[in-house]
Amino acid sequence: MQSVEIYTTRTCPYCIAAKRLLQSKGVPFEETDVGAEPAKRSEMMQRAHGRYTVPQIFIGGQHVGGCDEIHALDHQGRLDALLAG
Repeated sequence: MQSVEIYTTRTCPYCIAAKRLLQSKGVPFEETDVGAEPAKRSEMMQRAHGRYTVPQIFIGGQHVGGCDEIHALDHQGRLDALLAG
């Protein structure tokens, strides 16, 4: 299984939805709260090609986007394969 990293803020409903999707699949992830660690937002933006909204999700080190993108991958049947590597 690929490693999953997600940059979030605590109260963001899109972050919560993205994490729920991953949790429903039993996927462990490393979460970085950019609200609690503001210096991490610049790291996130650099890795996410300038995107500054949360969540920003990385699977196997590859940027896949945010909540809409990860749900779209799931609906297309491509998320499980991406997670499996």
